[in-house]
Amino acid sequence: MYLTKLLLNPLSRQVVRDLANPYDLHRSLLSAFPDAADGGPGRVLFRVEPPQTSDWYDDQPPAPVVLLQSEQAPDWQKSGLHRDYFRERLPPKTLPQMFETGTHLRFRLRANPTAKRDGKRHGLFEEDAQLKWLHRKAEESGFQVVDVTLAPEGNSLGTKLNGRRHDITHFAVKFDGELVVADQARFSDAVKNGIGSAKGFGFGLLSIARCE
Repeated sequence: MYLTKLLLNPLSRQVVRDLANPYDLHRSLLSAFPDAADGGPGRVLFRVEPPQTSDWYDDQPPAPVVLLQSEQAPDWQKSGLHRDYFRERLPPKTLPQMFETGTHLRFRLRANPTAKRDGKRHGLFEEDAQLKWLHRKAEESGFQVVDVTLAPEGNSLGTKLNGRRHDITHFAVKFDGELVVADQARFSDAVKNGIGSAKGFGFGLLSIARCE
């Protein structure tokens, strides 16, 4: 797996469009990976982080940051994205494939906590319900939550075209904390495939780092 940090150009028209609709951003990022005819892109997850300033561009607006996790290294030449789409692209970092049981890690997860009722997904808006959702997903994903803080980010609006226009609203919650790996196979699968729903809209990426 690969993790790539991207600084987007806030002055690019396509960037402005993509940030206004997470599904468009997802499609732009997918363009850097093989098409279905060539084997497909594999699992691609992403998350938009707070903008970042740079000494190189101190006279311009801060650059939106995107973290991109993928099974294959992105090929930006293939993507066809205009060169002004990016302010900076950092080289992809290789992520470990397996994580030993008992390992303590810091984590960040931007998620869309939901419960399924009557065949439909319903957002969870109460903090207690969001924490219960996280602990349930943790158990399914082979880890235990040691400590966590959560920050509701409100509604995230997106549009998906699938024959006709679908306007979709997701409720976003950011979880930051510490976890311990309980089952290395299930945890590695969760890191690879993400947690929860709406992955094509920028949710589900489980970012991890060693505890200091």
